[in-house]
Amino acid sequence: MGGVPRTVRMRLTLLYGALFTVSGAGLLGITFLLVRRNAVFKVLVPCFGREEDCPYRPLGPQDPMRALARQQDTLLHEFLVQSGIALGIMLVVSLVLGWFVAGRALRPLRTMTATVRHISARNVHERLAFAGPRDELKDLADTVDGLLGRLDAALDAQKRFVANAAHELRTPLTLERALLEETLTDRRPTLEAFRATFERILTISDQQARLLESLLTLATSERGLESRVPVDLAALTEQVLAARPEPSAEGPRLDPRIAPAATAGDPALVERLVANLVDNAVRYNVPGGSVEVATGSRDGTAVVSVSNTGPVVPAEQVARLLEPFQRLDRSARGDGHHGLGLSIAHAIVLAHGGTLSARPRPGGGLVVRAAFPAGRV
Repeated sequence: MGGVPRTVRMRLTLLYGALFTVSGAGLLGITFLLVRRNAVFKVLVPCFGREEDCPYRPLGPQDPMRALARQQDTLLHEFLVQSGIALGIMLVVSLVLGWFVAGRALRPLRTMTATVRHISARNVHERLAFAGPRDELKDLADTVDGLLGRLDAALDAQKRFVANAAHELRTPLTLERALLEETLTDRRPTLEAFRATFERILTISDQQARLLESLLTLATSERGLESRVPVDLAALTEQVLAARPEPSAEGPRLDPRIAPAATAGDPALVERLVANLVDNAVRYNVPGGSVEVATGSRDGTAVVSVSNTGPVVPAEQVARLLEPFQRLDRSARGDGHHGLGLSIAHAIVLAHGGTLSARPRPGGGLVVRAAFPAGRV
């Protein structure tokens, strides 16, 4: 449909005009009724008694005062017409004033709109910084600033993630190329040298495959769940522990404490979460240490908790370990692990609507607790 654009300013102007018209017409009607009531002509019949004994009577058809009554009716009609004309003039004035008042009221909103249109991924750090009074527009500006702040943090995290992933993938590729160049530049290569080189390349390829699988799991977890089915944390934890190889004599001792814990979600992702927590607890341990794996239901939640002995973890470093590619010891680069275990577990718990908490264990190690909404199996 063509015509006047249906902007907020136009709608406010029309609303102001309509309110003025209704209130003006009401005031005009009340004024007309009051004037008409006081202009009803009644004559006083001559009498020579007390004033309170002189009755009023309406004008009769042949009464000489009838002409005066008709004259006042004419005056009332002219008053009504002229008042209507004045109301129409003031309606136009109110529309003009309403247009300017609406524009002034919406000026901060237009400023915010122009600023938001200017903000992109390159300058998402900018804010509206609205300095007006504490009203609805101020609340809106603060809400938009909060949203921009969260987007800025998310984009920074994504940039760090991409940079770390690129670095983790580039390192094995560089090593593979160096191994191949070393073999090709050897003027007297032997079968044993080729075999050793190929074995190292296969090991590096396996590490890359595990990294890509971890990244895919992380992306899948952060996308959320498409469906939920009953999940028994106790049964999944027992399966994970049963599938692990027998610990060596110096390896950490597993201490399972399994109790019923029912929730709902994706069994494959939950199993991956438990496996990651147990793997981390075993990997970052000390000779002769222990790993306690417990499940149970507490306060309306299904909980799986993994506690391990290990090196002392500073309390201020715990939150960082839940981020991708973050490890306590950054010097451990050639172990095939990329610091994705806890970040994947964190993403899986969030996708299930739960919480993941970690705290340093007295004497060294970590206590990681994943809590899911309780369900039925």
